Amino acid sequence: MITWIVIGVIVVVLLFVVVGAYNRLVALDQRADQSFADIDVQLKQRQDLIPNLVETVKGYATHERATLDAVTQARAAAAGASSVDDKVQAENMLTASLGRLFAVAEAYPDLKANTNFQQLQTELSDIENKLAAARRFFNNAVSEFNAVRRQFPTVLFAGLVGFGSDKPFFDVGESERAAMSAAPPQVQF
Repeated sequence: MITWIVIGVIVVVLLFVVVGAYNRLVALDQRADQSFADIDVQLKQRQDLIPNLVETVKGYATHERATLDAVTQARAAAAGASSVDDKVQAENMLTASLGRLFAVAEAYPDLKANTNFQQLQTELSDIENKLAAARRFFNNAVSEFNAVRRQFPTVLFAGLVGFGSDKPFFDVGESERAAMSAAPPQVQF
């Protein structure tokens, strides 16, 4: 009789551990999904801003058609991406093409002085800052999920209940990483 009570207590304790670990995985998975949805909102705002930016530049730099087309195509690819990996890749292409667009704008002093262009550039900069914060939050949520998924005892049953693989991080990509490691811009008056 005592043996059955001990076995029953062990089973109940194991059940609580498994249910607790499963519930924690579900909560962390939900947090990561919600934080990616926050990134999606920022990406959508950035994508909505780009046509106005392209039109403004188009008025001043009509012979820069290849750059403008690249931005438009990158925006379309970013808007059509669905998975995390596809969105990361498309957004990295969009960021690179926007960098080329702003490099083109440097050659046109009238464009740089245009208040509409300046406002769009400021809005884009604000969105980029929000995106960076959202990416950090997402990557933190993913890191926490991945760590808990790999910990004992969760690792024993995570695959059985649908959490068998790590979530991917939102990586900035090689081109943006190279741009961030470059020398900071010099401000001169």
